[in-house]
Amino acid sequence: MGGRDGEGDGLGGDGHNAVYGGTVHGGLIQARLIEAMNLYQAPPPPPPVPRQVPPAPRGFVNREGKLADLHALVDRARSDPAPPVVVVSGLGGVGKTALVCRWAWQVVDQFPDGQLYTDLAAVRRDGGVDVGGVLGGFLRALGVHESYVPASLADRTAMFRSVTAGRRLLVVVDNAQHAAEVRPLAATGGMTVITSRTQLPGLVLDGAEDVEVEPLTQEAGTRLVRSWLSGPHGAETALAELVRMCGGLPLALRAVGARLVSSGRLSVDRVLAEPADERQRLRRTDPASGDPAGGDPDAAGVGPVFDAVYETFPAHTRWLYHLLGVHPGPTFTESLARAVGGARVADALGDLLAAHMATRLDERGEWFRLHDLVRLHARERAETHESESVRTALLGRVVAYYRVAADAADRAAAGDRFRLPTAGAGNDGEEEAVRAAAPTFADRSEALEWLDTERTNLLPVLRAAAEHGWHDAVWRLCQSLWTLYHTRKHYGDWIESHRLGVEAAQWEGRVDAEVRMHNQLARAYYELKELDRAAEELARAGELLGLVSDPRLPGVIWETDGLLRLAHGRPLEALDLFQRAKEANEAAGDRHGVVVQSYNVGQALFHAGRYEQARTVLAEARGIVEETDDDPMRSRIGIVLGRVHRAEGAVDEAMSVLADAVTWAARLGQHTKWEEALDQLIGLAGEAHDERLAEFCREQRQALLRTVRVTVDE
Repeated sequence: MGGRDGEGDGLGGDGHNAVYGGTVHGGLIQARLIEAMNLYQAPPPPPPVPRQVPPAPRGFVNREGKLADLHALVDRARSDPAPPVVVVSGLGGVGKTALVCRWAWQVVDQFPDGQLYTDLAAVRRDGGVDVGGVLGGFLRALGVHESYVPASLADRTAMFRSVTAGRRLLVVVDNAQHAAEVRPLAATGGMTVITSRTQLPGLVLDGAEDVEVEPLTQEAGTRLVRSWLSGPHGAETALAELVRMCGGLPLALRAVGARLVSSGRLSVDRVLAEPADERQRLRRTDPASGDPAGGDPDAAGVGPVFDAVYETFPAHTRWLYHLLGVHPGPTFTESLARAVGGARVADALGDLLAAHMATRLDERGEWFRLHDLVRLHARERAETHESESVRTALLGRVVAYYRVAADAADRAAAGDRFRLPTAGAGNDGEEEAVRAAAPTFADRSEALEWLDTERTNLLPVLRAAAEHGWHDAVWRLCQSLWTLYHTRKHYGDWIESHRLGVEAAQWEGRVDAEVRMHNQLARAYYELKELDRAAEELARAGELLGLVSDPRLPGVIWETDGLLRLAHGRPLEALDLFQRAKEANEAAGDRHGVVVQSYNVGQALFHAGRYEQARTVLAEARGIVEETDDDPMRSRIGIVLGRVHRAEGAVDEAMSVLADAVTWAARLGQHTKWEEALDQLIGLAGEAHDERLAEFCREQRQALLRTVRVTVDE
């Protein structure tokens, strides 16, 4: 099966392989592949062992009995073939998370394959959790390359079970509410520990162990408080009353203890003598629910303690506390507080940490959180001491901060991709005010990591902006989150945010933004293989195309629609759409867009069996790639061109362009394209009866998959 001699397919004169008119020896192709592997596939360093469990908070209450229970379960796990699942249950503020974090770091050597941690409270919305998003983060932490993380929850669950099998791994799931949201997160190797305010009977029926954490007894609480104090701070009865006032909850006791320790003149008797109305403020009834503290009975018990601590804060610390009560997200950074305009932010943050009202989430001290009961109190303090207009202004600055930071991260991660203009937006002044304090990013990796870490804040901030009618901020934030969602595949966040983005664009009268939001929503459904939903979004966008002036917008709609037609096996319909998209990019002068659409046209022609036309279009695209150094497109075009040559029986040319595709994919770290090109070469080698080359390519494919931590059959 010889090649065509001297045809203008863009392959001649490249210095790689000039053998035409006869079979390319497998050894020559193998030599080129070996060169590519040696240059670009050095043995990868093992991924860092994940250590995601937060450090135990300072002032940890020493619950020796419960620690011993958890240690005993680790010992039992060594001889039990079924990986243990443990539910640590108890009231809010009783110290469940602190207990598990302290224990996890005590037994860190027992889990050499790492620790995974998620706080489900941070990703909960209307009672539900995006479990698929959590699993995606777990898989990436375990070294699975993001391009290999599956789309569906079922596939992610299956991969997580495969990846964790045989590992000594600890998984900690914090703040669970339902057994169903936990089951997919349980590792098949190691141990899974869940904290919850309920015993999760569904898991217990499945065989999970329950470790109940109770409030401290008066004796234990008194002994704990006395251990913090030096000198006569109060009689035994006063200490016992203090423990009773705090409900035996370590969260409240630590806050009181911090006051006593920091003030040499403050005694327990004086704390108990504080005006009753000050200590009872959070006990008032919420008119909407009829329950104390807005419906959270745990908050009613600790509210008076938090009130007393709050009264000791200076003005700058109270301001930060109010800001955190307004902030919609579960975590925060010092840069956020600076951007919003706080004075003495570092001092204020130090006060919150010293009072045990805030905790660090990472060793570097970049991210912090408030316990959920503290957040309730901070919100109540903000509502009491700040007018609605001030709270709205604070929230507006928070939204502006995330708009500026997300835009900077998106530009660092994706360069000059197609973005809609935002000139004339109503909140530009606020964005300029926060710009100086917003983070900057050195490269794509750093920007993506910031976006991923802040993901649990970005969606709540976007929701809050939508609720306040800040529609311009909503669609603009969606536009900036495209790179995060498209790369890391947080489909739950992607879909919810872009539904809000569609509504926001409609309110703003930004037809161009509405078209863009519909298209990006359609791409999420397309990747999830929910093709009917994707088609619905595209139909809505298509109705608006006559109202937009940027020629690239129809192009992106036609491209996505073409991909849907290909997925449905209708290549000629796809071909028409891709050609229209190509013409739109030509009209806009977007040469990268022309290359992408030429690639799509080539795919459609190949699937339609029009091989000669496909070769011509793809050769033209390769020419533009050479002129513009659009290197990421080289492997994609080469793979389709290799398929075309293979379909025509031109094995020599197919092997040559696929070897080039392997080289470029390896050079740029395009793992899925790398594997795809190797798969094609394996098939070609089989057709040429070159078992040596086929075996070599299979070995390289297995080595590649090991580098991205995907299980392969040896």
